[in-house]
Amino acid sequence: MSKPAYFVIDVKITDPEGMKPYQAKVEETFKAFGGERIVAGGTPETLDGDAPQGRIVIVRFPSLPHAHAWHDSPAYQAIIGHRLAAAESHAYLVEGVA
Repeated sequence: MSKPAYFVIDVKITDPEGMKPYQAKVEETFKAFGGERIVAGGTPETLDGDAPQGRIVIVRFPSLPHAHAWHDSPAYQAIIGHRLAAAESHAYLVEGVA
């Protein structure tokens, strides 16, 4: 049984208009690789350490190879520059448990 993988991002939007092209397309890019958004915002409750600086989003993929294929895909690479220019973010891929 393959292990799921998670794309986890803490994103603080600094240019809402500049972020719109990314927001308009990102879901179709990850769905093409079996991705499913399981967390989108909400109010985080900090238990230890520093609080997130922005919005937390988590996307689950069927496996780490699926997640990498999405991130490296031409469709995602075509829009990631919008996020990088319009937001401060910390993004991670994490393998889950079977």
